[in-house]
Amino acid sequence: MTKVEISFKHLPTTAVSDATGGHTNLRSDIKPLADHFKLAGRAVTVRLPDGENGAVLEAIRAANEGDILVIDAKGNTNRAVAGDFVISLAKGIGVQGFVVDGVIRDIAAIRELDFPVFSLGTTVAAGNKNGGGKVNIPISIGGVTVHPGDYIIGDVDGVVVVPQEDAERIVMAAEAKLEKDEVRAQEAHVNGKESILAYLDKVLTERS
Repeated sequence: MTKVEISFKHLPTTAVSDATGGHTNLRSDIKPLADHFKLAGRAVTVRLPDGENGAVLEAIRAANEGDILVIDAKGNTNRAVAGDFVISLAKGIGVQGFVVDGVIRDIAAIRELDFPVFSLGTTVAAGNKNGGGKVNIPISIGGVTVHPGDYIIGDVDGVVVVPQEDAERIVMAAEAKLEKDEVRAQEAHVNGKESILAYLDKVLTERS
């Protein structure tokens, strides 16, 4: 695991979003299936034909340990991209999680597997297996372009994409933002109500 990957694992998505200017946040309807699910790793991208899921197996086979499958399912909410069996295969070879612009099924079993999935929701219907789909090409998911190898950071607040060429700069900016926020919080709360009022007066004066 690289230093950048370790750093992203300790950063909340809110700080990463602030560091990127919010331009690479996935749509807010792509949510974790459980609040404690977190992701921080490199993308293996998948583009699926509408209602299909055959290329997901190809992507699992191509993935390295710690990778995250990022799947453009065209926003289809009728057919599942994966269920618990496919998820178990991914987990078994070390895939870290899935981010899906679509739906999955077998949610209870996936939660039992404790495998992070971020999706538009769930369905009872299996995906079609008629073929098609591509792996490790640029895709669009949740309103953001994702390239193979880009960094994906996800938690209960959402998912942020960090282009791999910007990763070190974004880590530094996010860490600096957290430090600044800590100083601000200490300043605002050091003397209870008195310091809160002083902080509010300071901010409002600066904005006037």
